[in-house]
Amino acid sequence: MLPSVTEEKAALRRTVRRWLAALPSSERRESDRALFAHFLSLPQVEGAKTIFAFWGIPEREPDTGELVRQLAERGKVVGLPRMLPGRGMEVRGYASDRPLVPAAFGLLEPDEQAPLLERAAIDLILVPGLCYDREGYRLGFGGGYYDRWLAGCSGWKVGLCRAALLQDRLPRGPYDIPVDLVVTEEECLSHLSSAKSGG
Repeated sequence: MLPSVTEEKAALRRTVRRWLAALPSSERRESDRALFAHFLSLPQVEGAKTIFAFWGIPEREPDTGELVRQLAERGKVVGLPRMLPGRGMEVRGYASDRPLVPAAFGLLEPDEQAPLLERAAIDLILVPGLCYDREGYRLGFGGGYYDRWLAGCSGWKVGLCRAALLQDRLPRGPYDIPVDLVVTEEECLSHLSSAKSGG
């Protein structure tokens, strides 16, 4: 019997997490610097007023705390996810003078007093993932939070992926939503519809 998409994803998550666990911290930091420099150079980032980012967990994601601070210093309105009951998610504003609070899964998130950002006001979403493929699909963490939130979202969707983890094609299900751009340390892969690209 062939493995299901769910089983394929679970097996790949284990493989990617083993690779990340073995990645030396010096290489992780060097990769992060290259990823962030490439991301910040995107015209889509330059043109965005409001960016929905995430505060990465270094053991499994780029350490995007520094990137969030840089975006705020550039005058961007930066939002971070706040998890809700029932696997829901909202976006709350980040401020450097407001501490983040611990949440489920080892995440840090804004508290409930941080301003709520409306989905329609968000110009660009930095979507977390363990890895991506060349068609813009991602291997998430299995909770489904982002796939539900991204449905019907019109902002640019961007993923950061270490080049060593970029896949040719990931297993995918009917509810998986690809990003528009995948940024690695070396390249930016575009997956734009003709309407969005202006073509």
